[in-house]
Amino acid sequence: MRKTTRLSQLIHAPELLVMPGAFDALSARIVQEAGFAAVQCSGFGISVSRLGLPDYSFLAFSDMVEATRRIVDAVELPVMADGDTGFGNAVNAWYAVRAFERIGCAGVNIEDQLMPKRCGHLEGKSLIPLDEAVQKIRACAEARTDADFVINARTDALAVGGIGEVIRRGNAYLEAGATMVFIDGMTSKALAREAVAGIRGPVAINVVEGGKSPEAFTFAEMEAMGIARVSLPGTLMLAAIQGMRDALAAVRANGYAGGPGARLADFRAQLDLVGFAEVFALEQRYLSALAAPAAVQ
Repeated sequence: MRKTTRLSQLIHAPELLVMPGAFDALSARIVQEAGFAAVQCSGFGISVSRLGLPDYSFLAFSDMVEATRRIVDAVELPVMADGDTGFGNAVNAWYAVRAFERIGCAGVNIEDQLMPKRCGHLEGKSLIPLDEAVQKIRACAEARTDADFVINARTDALAVGGIGEVIRRGNAYLEAGATMVFIDGMTSKALAREAVAGIRGPVAINVVEGGKSPEAFTFAEMEAMGIARVSLPGTLMLAAIQGMRDALAAVRANGYAGGPGARLADFRAQLDLVGFAEVFALEQRYLSALAAPAAVQ
């Protein structure tokens, strides 16, 4: 089955699709290892990890495509790209969809913020006009060569125009060809329920720990109210940041590496995670019969 078809099926299934946000090939492998069905690329995480800069449109189109390609190549799961605003107008978005489709993505997020866009859980967002956003989504839908390639139309309207504008934009994006409506920065369970009732198609949200997301919004609650997909764009990045801080604090406190408080992954287990078993097998197949190289004098 094509990964596009698989992702589309997961979105339209009655069960909630949970998509952790990967920011590089390793984090994508960990998502796969943990048993999740699909990977969401985190533009927030990719910007932080590649540039050390915030999610504020600093990543160029080519940088995002290359980072996404590495994630796609690292896993067998369907991968949803983060297309930000499409990197410009509707024409730019058309080319962005073609690029993400070409590298093997199963879908892409495209949002309606005005550039430079910012992390959806921050203040100060602005939206492009509805007619411009509709044309952008239409361009994305028409750019795909695979009808199952998911166009995840993100709207940041909740913080700008309220739930009524979210519903108005969401339905317009579906009519323009979007597969799903992604409401960024959902602030309450009641508003999520209202959005699902008013939008005539699959609804997605995200949960950002420490952001605007309602606390203790369980996956069971989301599924019961009809949310199709939830992404976790910050979970792995925030865990990585804290894990590195803890490890280095333990080094300083203990005076040696690997002591109490370091909370390190098992060295042998990480070899398996990144595929050393395959490398060792290929060495045995192709290199074991060769004469050992002469020692350098």
